[in-house]
Amino acid sequence: MRYSGVRIPGPMRAEHRKSLVEHSKMAVAADRATLGRMRILLVEDSWQLGIALKGLLQSLGLTVAGPVATSVDAERLASAQLPDLALVDINLRGGEQAYGLIDRLLDLGVRVIVTSGYAELPMLPARVSAVLQKPIKEAQLLAILEDPSGPTTVA
Repeated sequence: MRYSGVRIPGPMRAEHRKSLVEHSKMAVAADRATLGRMRILLVEDSWQLGIALKGLLQSLGLTVAGPVATSVDAERLASAQLPDLALVDINLRGGEQAYGLIDRLLDLGVRVIVTSGYAELPMLPARVSAVLQKPIKEAQLLAILEDPSGPTTVA
């Protein structure tokens, strides 16, 4: 299985996490001044992918809350400190879907990037900033983070 351009075998060990961060630093030439002090809420039910994405985002100088795997946990983190952007998997733990969470975050003025392993997403709000299809490519994620101009679908 591949995520973010890096093979993640079995449980993520410390050496894998370190390798992922080092790979991300080399593979993505991020303009950290553009990203600034962005706060990201990471909502992902896959522990391995959540940890990999968190490492990537932190290596870019971003502050990351999460990963969390449910809407309740995501809303708890968002109420503690409102994020600038939320990276939200559409299918969460226990079969929960994130449509309600996405609507609430958008109503609060939070930019939302939706992630999914599915090509078709019914009933997705038009106000989401982007839809990223898994496996997520680092360069595509970075481009969306740097350009908040409008809705994008990336396969």
